[in-house]
Amino acid sequence: MSGIELTLAHSPDGDDMVMFWPLTGVHTPDGRPIDGPLGRAQIDTGGIVFRTLADDVQRLNRRAIDRADLDISAISAHTYPHVQDRYVITACAGSFGEGYGPKVVVRQDSPIETLEDLLEGATMVVPGLQTTAYLVLCICAGRRLVAEEMLFSEIPRAVADGDYDAGVLIHEAQLSFASLGLRPIADLGEVWGRRTGLPLPLGLNVVRRDLDERFGPGTLARVAGLLRASVAHAMEHREQSRAFLRLHAAGRPEWLDDALVDRYLDMYVSELTRDMGRRGREALACLFEQGSSLGLIPGVRDLDVV
Repeated sequence: MSGIELTLAHSPDGDDMVMFWPLTGVHTPDGRPIDGPLGRAQIDTGGIVFRTLADDVQRLNRRAIDRADLDISAISAHTYPHVQDRYVITACAGSFGEGYGPKVVVRQDSPIETLEDLLEGATMVVPGLQTTAYLVLCICAGRRLVAEEMLFSEIPRAVADGDYDAGVLIHEAQLSFASLGLRPIADLGEVWGRRTGLPLPLGLNVVRRDLDERFGPGTLARVAGLLRASVAHAMEHREQSRAFLRLHAAGRPEWLDDALVDRYLDMYVSELTRDMGRRGREALACLFEQGSSLGLIPGVRDLDVV
């Protein structure tokens, strides 16, 4: 399988960033491998070269739907029904909220106290209409909601400044919103857990279905195995993963705080990330069934996980 180059896209949040550095080694932000053994791949890829790309998850969602040109990509679980003909889910590298998840926040002085209050005509901003956060909010409401899209990192300030009545927070913004004078009215992962008894599927990793056709039989299985090995290595070498994030902390000061990084990684890099297993598959099936029953997403014919 030498000579194969694959694009591997992930979101720029901490949990996605750390999962795949073992496939390429640790590089500086300008692309140079760092000195020492960590500058080299930690996983024997058998000649497969992975070209990584970090981009906002909503842009990756739209790219998967509109172009499907990335070999491997992070997407929101909400997006998978729209791309199921072109991509298969990997058992590893998913993000699940186990009793916690995206938070709906308002300003401290807001009269909004509950989700029910929010549904009475409040203006909302979400990190993308294809994100799982938006889908679960709609499932909780029992209908499609009107909301505007915004880059996830800009939502806390937009709500704090009064541009919107409420916002849905994902990624590290879930940990730092209080400093802007915001308060939570709901944790969507907690609401989902009470309704279903299951973890909330948030992000997935998907691989193009046509890898065997393009590169030979067994390529898809081989790539899935390499991705699993990378996630396991990153999880088992936490200090190295923290060092990787510190190298890329420009504009992300929270990545210089080891305690905050550990808190976030403990939340979203779990054993379900290593392998979603039966419980993760059940959670996905439940999400897709509830979303499709409300007409929010297409039905999923077969839940293909490799």
